[in-house]
Amino acid sequence: MVLKKLLLLVWLCPTTMVKTQAQSMVSTADSLYLSGNYIAAINAYAKIGDTNSSLQIARSYNTIGNYEKAVLQYRALLENNPDKSIARFELGKLLLKTKKYSEALSCFKLLVERKTTNPEYHYFFGRTLQQMGKIAQGLQSFKKAVDKDSTHLRSLFALGKYYVGEQQKDSALHYIDKGLRFYGDDIAMINLKALAFFNDGQYGKAIPFFERLLELGEKKGFIYQKLGFSYFGDWQFDKAKEQYYKLMKIHDQEINASKGLGEVFMKEENLDSAEHYIRKSIEMRKVDFSMDYANLGRIARLRGHTQKAMNYYRKASEENTGNPLFYYQFCTLADEYHKDPKVRLNYYQKYVLDYGGTMPFIQERVVKRITELKEEIHFSKD
Repeated sequence: MVLKKLLLLVWLCPTTMVKTQAQSMVSTADSLYLSGNYIAAINAYAKIGDTNSSLQIARSYNTIGNYEKAVLQYRALLENNPDKSIARFELGKLLLKTKKYSEALSCFKLLVERKTTNPEYHYFFGRTLQQMGKIAQGLQSFKKAVDKDSTHLRSLFALGKYYVGEQQKDSALHYIDKGLRFYGDDIAMINLKALAFFNDGQYGKAIPFFERLLELGEKKGFIYQKLGFSYFGDWQFDKAKEQYYKLMKIHDQEINASKGLGEVFMKEENLDSAEHYIRKSIEMRKVDFSMDYANLGRIARLRGHTQKAMNYYRKASEENTGNPLFYYQFCTLADEYHKDPKVRLNYYQKYVLDYGGTMPFIQERVVKRITELKEEIHFSKD
């Protein structure tokens, strides 16, 4: 009896040691993965060689952006473990991310056909369908996700967004309100609800939701603009102006703010203020092609087409008279093109009259060139 126990102990010890060693290897690999040392983790998992390690290798490649190797690893894993849904799901998302839509669709199709209760499979199936232009089928998949889980926010948002875009307010609100019942402060859903009313011309109903977005810290230009317009549409002119003044302080929003203020003041029959802001919006809307002309000038110059380059820089200078560099480039080209020093001198003197002192380093060059040309003209008379 004692001998049997000793033999059993001898047999168990190596087995226990192997298990302990394997657990240690997994622990080390997992620690490397969790700390973000993915290359070392890949090498550690490769030594283990089981199914879970293969999955972790695929995840590591995915995380470091080596998508090609990640896809190969996922595929190899699924060849031996076709029922491993988590690997197929992650592969599908990666294929969707890398715009391999047909392959992604195949992954998600297999998953949704397994009668799973997971709404994420239907959501990503729907997203892939929409990327492939199959909008109606995608919507049906989002609806199936909601059937699986009535709180599935991403599917509710996708449906709400679609119907807002189609200006189908009632359908949009059906899904938006479902989302807000569970996630009352979700910014994306609140924004959709505001837009659903706004696009339907129900400005009074849109106002509280735009206001809520501001309360939640969404101090963005389009919110101030649409809230201002909503107040205007609801005949709350002072509040509309307040939003447009805030909009005026945001970079690149001055045109929209001026236009909005002009409309409000006109409605109030404050014609002087209305005219001021409308004129201001027109002035700011003027298109400036100066850099385009300057770039064409540079191209022409590099090609050795001096006269053509001169014409482009002249247009750039006329388009934007506040930039002395354009006219200076024109002067240097004219200096190359014209033989008569008096003609060249006139251009440089015009630069001094129009831009003198604005850019000291250019001014210094221009003054020096004027002196040289005057000397050239003087000695040519002798």
